Amino acid sequence: MSNIVVFGGNSHPSLVNQICDNLGIKPSEVKLGKFSNGETSISIGESVREKDVYVIQSGCGHVNDNFLELLILLNACKTASASRVTAVMPYFCYSRQPDIPYTAKGAPLISKPKEVYTFESHPGTPLPSVLTTQKPLSHNVPENITECIIESAEELPDGLKQPLPKRLNMDTNLHKSPSQSRIPVVPEREENSSDLGSLFNASNAGYKLWVAQAGTLVANLLTTAGADHVITMDLHDAQFQGFFDIPVDNLYCKPIAQNYIQYNIPDYKEAVLVSPDAGGAKRAASIADALELSFALIHKERRSQLPKGPPNATFTSGGGLPISSHPLLGSSLGRSASHEMSHSSSKYVQTTMLVGDVRNKVCIIVDDLVDTSYTITRAAKLLKDQGASKVYALITHGVFSGDALNRVSQSAIDKIIVTNTVPQEKTIEVLGKDRVQVLNVSRVFGESIRRIHNGESISMLFEHGW
Repeated sequence: MSNIVVFGGNSHPSLVNQICDNLGIKPSEVKLGKFSNGETSISIGESVREKDVYVIQSGCGHVNDNFLELLILLNACKTASASRVTAVMPYFCYSRQPDIPYTAKGAPLISKPKEVYTFESHPGTPLPSVLTTQKPLSHNVPENITECIIESAEELPDGLKQPLPKRLNMDTNLHKSPSQSRIPVVPEREENSSDLGSLFNASNAGYKLWVAQAGTLVANLLTTAGADHVITMDLHDAQFQGFFDIPVDNLYCKPIAQNYIQYNIPDYKEAVLVSPDAGGAKRAASIADALELSFALIHKERRSQLPKGPPNATFTSGGGLPISSHPLLGSSLGRSASHEMSHSSSKYVQTTMLVGDVRNKVCIIVDDLVDTSYTITRAAKLLKDQGASKVYALITHGVFSGDALNRVSQSAIDKIIVTNTVPQEKTIEVLGKDRVQVLNVSRVFGESIRRIHNGESISMLFEHGW
């Protein structure tokens, strides 16, 4: 191929070499390094004047350093009079930014490796909160239960009365189940800070701290640096392309995934495609339709534990028991033998349910991105609990940050299939070659670069791959 130049960054050198092998060229010379003060140093070793330049850099590893390296490379090529500069990002960084939980002092929480994981549907992460609520009471509850709980009431503005619950004195160990919610929650105010303080927090328990989303900023940085075109694969949110004023080609991993299922999973016609959450339902359903397989969905719901309705309303009228800084009686309140109490330290309760039949079937969990691995490990446990014979996880971008690999190694996932948009050497090292299968996407990116360089359509790659 003439008049084409391909540069590779430090994030994924092996993928750069594989893409160039498919193009029949060698990566162009570029020196990447850092000065002693940590600043990025880049020197381009050949002329790019009036040439079609492609810079390959995946958004993984040291994300900020690699992204800045990409910006400098793009700008260097543009200022060196390149005809067109294209950013090739197999995994697009900053396309998914979950709300990270914070401690009471505002520090972000970072999960630490554990020896044992439970993979429950409402798992434990440290997000301290004391608001709890009460499930509907059984019919054999004593009539004077309200007298046991409500001790007094105080006047609030506008004539509202807020009952003050009283904690019963019972010699029972509370089971503390910290929340796994990744939603920053406004901490409780001091009772004497404001007359409306407790009422505000009770009525607005779902209020989120404002967390900056960097999507538009990243798009503007790439455009300002000189990118004329962007090529990526399986954006977490397809609408992310709308942040750009330049063309964005979002390649799909679907053809590669279909090919693997057809030729590598025994009796795949009897398998069930499973989406681990509602957001990935369309992706998994499209593969299921193409292969004529059954489809199942795992529905996650996070509900506030706060009661609805006015404070003095009953459960039958849509209300609930009053809110307290102390735990109320658990669902076993009506038992006479023992009184078990449960206390959740979260304002939210996560429930997980499976929609579909997976008993005695092979299940294939399909997702675009695995970061902390909480979603797929819980999904695998739920599928095994529902009678699935084997669980595969088919992932496009395997980031596996934090203790994700430790969680996967102890989970119910029998085999994980992931592409090499992100380096997977550590994944193979931790999980073993028998449990990990890496799919090569270099041919898809190589063919897309060839077609774009020659002015051809790439729509065939969306359905048939390469």
